[in-house]
Amino acid sequence: MNTANPASTSDGAAPELQPKEEKAHPWADLGAEHFRLLRLAALPIDRHTGGRPLRFVQLGRVERHSPQLSMLRLTISLPDQAIRKHMNTLEVWIDHRSRELRFGPDKGLHLEPGNRGLGRFLVAQGVAWAKQHCAHYLVEGGALHVKDAPTDDARARRDHFLQTQGFTIEYQDPLQLKASYSAARVSVLHSDWHSEKVQIVEIIEAAIMLQRADQALNEQNAKLRKMEERAAQYKREDGSLRFTIACLVTFSVFQAGLLIWIATH
Repeated sequence: MNTANPASTSDGAAPELQPKEEKAHPWADLGAEHFRLLRLAALPIDRHTGGRPLRFVQLGRVERHSPQLSMLRLTISLPDQAIRKHMNTLEVWIDHRSRELRFGPDKGLHLEPGNRGLGRFLVAQGVAWAKQHCAHYLVEGGALHVKDAPTDDARARRDHFLQTQGFTIEYQDPLQLKASYSAARVSVLHSDWHSEKVQIVEIIEAAIMLQRADQALNEQNAKLRKMEERAAQYKREDGSLRFTIACLVTFSVFQAGLLIWIATH
């Protein structure tokens, strides 16, 4: 309890102290410093999340280290699409003083697009990084909010994803509304993901893809020009045939008229 010296007040009552606002950590708003390209493979249409076409997204990464703390922040950026703050972000905080690891952000991991394998990918990247620095540290568990997985299918996908990465899921009620995740140590977590769903594209691979796409575009343009030239040739031939047919029809009508005139006179 916070108290003040009674001698400092005229009536002997302790003045009420205003609580101090907790300052944000200097690393809390760090932006990404390193970037990589991710390829999201095309997947069959899902009845809950809709179409899942081929997409490319950007992975941002920033990390910091001090004798007390280490931090890794991974972010997913979508081309030509703005997302809310704290979405598409995974944080890993290591407290070297208590030898404990915590996943963040506190509001949970919310991803767009969903059901594309990005959750497992981000957690796998975070686990791989943590194992390099603190494989023997404890893992701080957390609560799983029902609003993040309101349906049975969404909850099943979430639980499967966490359990596959090595976490333990516990429900505190029969309706499975209150749940928590935990893990004994960093070393029990898994750093694998669906590599057929999410692929890291290196710079040389991206250059090769662009080169092949440019070649395919040039080939399509060449084929299109040939088809346009052939269509123009067909139009010219069609015009000549129409003129010839019109001349023949006119001559036939003239002949028929002439024959009728000869027959009647």
